Amino acid sequence: MLEWLSQPWPWYVAGPLIGLIVPLLLLIGGKSFGVSANLRHLCAAALPTRLDFFRYDWKQQGLWNLIFALGILLGGLIAATLLASPDPYVQISEATRADLAALGITDFKGLVPSEFISWQGLTTLPGLIMVVLGGFLIGFGARYAGGCTSGHAIMGLADLQLSSLVAVIGFFIGGLITTYLLLPLLL
Repeated sequence: MLEWLSQPWPWYVAGPLIGLIVPLLLLIGGKSFGVSANLRHLCAAALPTRLDFFRYDWKQQGLWNLIFALGILLGGLIAATLLASPDPYVQISEATRADLAALGITDFKGLVPSEFISWQGLTTLPGLIMVVLGGFLIGFGARYAGGCTSGHAIMGLADLQLSSLVAVIGFFIGGLITTYLLLPLLL
């Protein structure tokens, strides 16, 4: 069973399973799928403040979402420990390996390239820009857009929200710009 679970799942299994989450959340009680609001819930729970943004009933609005995020962390921990492949190399195509090697990424062990996603990589300018500045921009953008890529692409589009369509188009354009313009400049 563990061997079957640890294999990559095909799109035609994983996609419908993710798609079934949307109606399930709506049927359970009008909940929205997304993770980016959890920082606000954590701040409201841990830091009593006079700021109106953090003054709301976080238990009523966000407790289920915090539990959902905890489940994501626990699922990741289980996947990394119990379901981890003994092969340390990520299974990617040879064409992708060649493209990444042309950009200077040669270590394909683990889930992310250690050339810049590591403590040693963080001391380099490309690593600092990608991890620190990139992380800040992702967090800021998710709050500014009113949700993250998962929330907009899965929940917002399923709910036929125009703002989610605009956000997803923006995410896609940003990904293309980053992949084809910024990443080659950084690496």
